[in-house]
Amino acid sequence: MSTMKTYRRSFFRDLLVLTKRSILVTLRVPFAIIPNLAISLFFLLVYQAGLSGIGSIPAFGGAHYLNFILPVAIVSGAVGGAGGSGQALIRDLETRYFTKLRLTPVSRTALVLAPMITGMLQLMVQSTLIMIVAYFMGLQVPTGILGAIAVILLASGWGLAFAGYAVAIALRSGNGQTAQAATFIFFPLLFLSDTFVPLSLIASSWLKVASTINPTTYVFGAMRSILIQGWQAKPLLEGLLAIAVLAAITLIWAATTARKTLRRA
Repeated sequence: MSTMKTYRRSFFRDLLVLTKRSILVTLRVPFAIIPNLAISLFFLLVYQAGLSGIGSIPAFGGAHYLNFILPVAIVSGAVGGAGGSGQALIRDLETRYFTKLRLTPVSRTALVLAPMITGMLQLMVQSTLIMIVAYFMGLQVPTGILGAIAVILLASGWGLAFAGYAVAIALRSGNGQTAQAATFIFFPLLFLSDTFVPLSLIASSWLKVASTINPTTYVFGAMRSILIQGWQAKPLLEGLLAIAVLAAITLIWAATTARKTLRRA
């Protein structure tokens, strides 16, 4: 029991130190968030301006289209920003920081989790800014400020899962451009879901099947339930489960890859 407690204290100490370092490195380049934020706001403004008339369809139940499309803008930023976690590790590989860590008993899990947490914190700030812009565009959330916070937390969790993927790719490739480009594989997930209209309005059978098995659909569903219907247990649980499963998979993959990379260093 004492050994387990010591291990836990060591893990959280390593995680705290590495996360603090990762945050400080990120703060040195504060404008790095601007490209992803600009893309997300672009999606929000264009989709709202060009597709808002769809909201008059009975299937929307009188909901404002802004409430429906807002999760797309937020999640797209989460996907695009995930590459930043991989870039941080690329810098550590290039500066031989990983080689130095091989000589220490630092937790390999904390090593990959720290940049992922930093990326998640960035996404929280980014999602908050997007929500503020949406409020100025007329957004009204039936669940109030708690609902807005819940949407931001869901987006951050989804971003954490993508960050794990970016970290694993960065460690395997050792190349910053490859790590950044690899995150774009997830953009099809955005559009192979109920991105622009409810699932019931998708006419193509193959696209409806793809949307049904796409975890992004359930993250959208959780956010939209908060922004449109209010607190509903089923969509929230489905969204949280999708986030938890993907985050667990990518974290395990990233931690395993880190151990192999440190052995080779």
